[in-house]
Amino acid sequence: MITYNDIYEAARKERYSESLQKIPKSFIKEFAQYLKEKKEVASKDNGDLSEASIKTKKQIENAITLFNEFILRRRRKILNLVLVATETGISKADFDNMLSIEKDLFEELMYCMKDAGKKLTSILGGEKEEEAKNELVLFKEKVSEFVGLDGEMMGGFNKGDIANIPKEIAKILIDDGKAEIME
Repeated sequence: MITYNDIYEAARKERYSESLQKIPKSFIKEFAQYLKEKKEVASKDNGDLSEASIKTKKQIENAITLFNEFILRRRRKILNLVLVATETGISKADFDNMLSIEKDLFEELMYCMKDAGKKLTSILGGEKEEEAKNELVLFKEKVSEFVGLDGEMMGGFNKGDIANIPKEIAKILIDDGKAEIME
């Protein structure tokens, strides 16, 4: 079970270090449990303005703020690692210090970077850039559910809805005055 001091220390270490800090693999689950228990204590003191109740509520707010800062710093470091890893590779220590959800994020970002690099290389090689297949449209009026080009049901859409739909369907809706292209 983690304490407020554990959360504070983890956030402090992450703040003052360039590399990802090693944390327990169960840190997020333990944080969730910590919040749950603190909220239960705070709810038992409902309406109580005692010093202990106020302190517990303030501690919950501070813990959430610290945790959000902690996660944001780790995400920034992972983004930097992705940029470095696309050029040089990643060190095992950095990868070992990631939580499983952070490893998944890292892998997905690496895939996106490699894919973008391939597209850039093909454009530089003279290939034409792939034209977008969808169009972002704003609905000017209500449109009932309809069958799309692939036989799947699409919609319904209300006035003011925004949707990313196939260009062919967007053209039909725009020509009928039911939607307009989002710029």
